[in-house]
Amino acid sequence: MTYRKINILFLAIILLLFNQCSSSQYMSPEHLNKEGLQEHFKYKGNSSIIISGHRGAWRETGYPDNSLEGIQFAIEKVPDIFFEIDPRLTKDSVIVLMHDAKLDRTTNGTGKLVDYTFDELDAIRLKDDQGNITTFKIPTLEEVIKWSIGKAVMNLDRKDVPHEMVVDLIKRCNAERHIMLTVHSGAQAKYYYDRLPEVMFSAHIKNEKEYEDYSISGVPWESMIAYVGPTINEKNQKLVDKLHANGVRCMVSFSPTHDQLEEAKERAVKYEEELSSHPDIIESDYPIQVWEVLMNNKINSK
Repeated sequence: MTYRKINILFLAIILLLFNQCSSSQYMSPEHLNKEGLQEHFKYKGNSSIIISGHRGAWRETGYPDNSLEGIQFAIEKVPDIFFEIDPRLTKDSVIVLMHDAKLDRTTNGTGKLVDYTFDELDAIRLKDDQGNITTFKIPTLEEVIKWSIGKAVMNLDRKDVPHEMVVDLIKRCNAERHIMLTVHSGAQAKYYYDRLPEVMFSAHIKNEKEYEDYSISGVPWESMIAYVGPTINEKNQKLVDKLHANGVRCMVSFSPTHDQLEEAKERAVKYEEELSSHPDIIESDYPIQVWEVLMNNKINSK
C-alpha cells in the first residue's frame, strides 16, 4: 500500500470517527419524540447549535421552497434540523404550503393562490430557485405534518390561515408534540397554548417590550425559542442573556443577510464569523451549507 493510500485511509477513518462522535450530540427523531420538544429545544449552555431550514431547503438544491421533497432531501444531510414552512389557504379552504400570496414566482401558475381551488392546483408545478419548472406539486400542510411525525419538526409561520384552523389541523393529525408555531405576540402564543399546551413556539422577541409581552402572557418560557434578529451583538446581548436565564434558546436568521451573497465561499466566511457570537439556532435558506461550515469549525477547533 502506497503512502498516499495510507494517508487517504487514515483520513477516512478519522472523519468516520468524528462523525460518529459528533452525531451523538444531536437528537435522533426517536429521541426527540421521546423527550418532547420542550426538552430538546431548551437552552442548556452547552454551545450546541440547531439548524432551521427556512422554507425547507431550496437554495442551490434543485428543490422548490416549501416542498416536501426539499425537506426530505435536507434531513438526509443534516441530523439536527427543523423547518420553517408557510401555510396558506386555497379558495376552498385547503391549507397548502406557499410562501408568496401569488403563484408566479415559485410555480408555473399565475395569479393569487386564494383564487384557486385545491383541485385546480393539481396541474401546477413548483419552480426551483433558478426558475426551472420541476415535477413537484404544491403540498398540503396535512400531508407534510403527517409525513414529518417521527422525522422532523415543522415550524408553521403565520400567513393567512385562521388560528382555529391551525389548531384543528394539528389536533386532527395528533401532532401537538411535533409542531412549532411562529408567533408575533404574547396574545397569539396564549391563544395556541390554551388549546395546544404541548406545542412549541418560535416567538419574535427582539427587544425589551416584546420580552415583557411574553413574560406576562401566561405561556411558560420552556415552551419557547426566541427569534432575536439577524445576529447577536452588543445591542441585544443583554436580552439574549435574560432569555438564556429562562432556558430559552435564541435564534438568528441569515436569510435577510448572508444568504443574499451569491458566492458560496463568501457565505461560508460570513457564516464562520457569526459562530463567534454563539447563536443557539441558525435559520438559513442554505441549511446544508451552514451545517457543513459548523462541522468544519468543530474539526478545526479540535
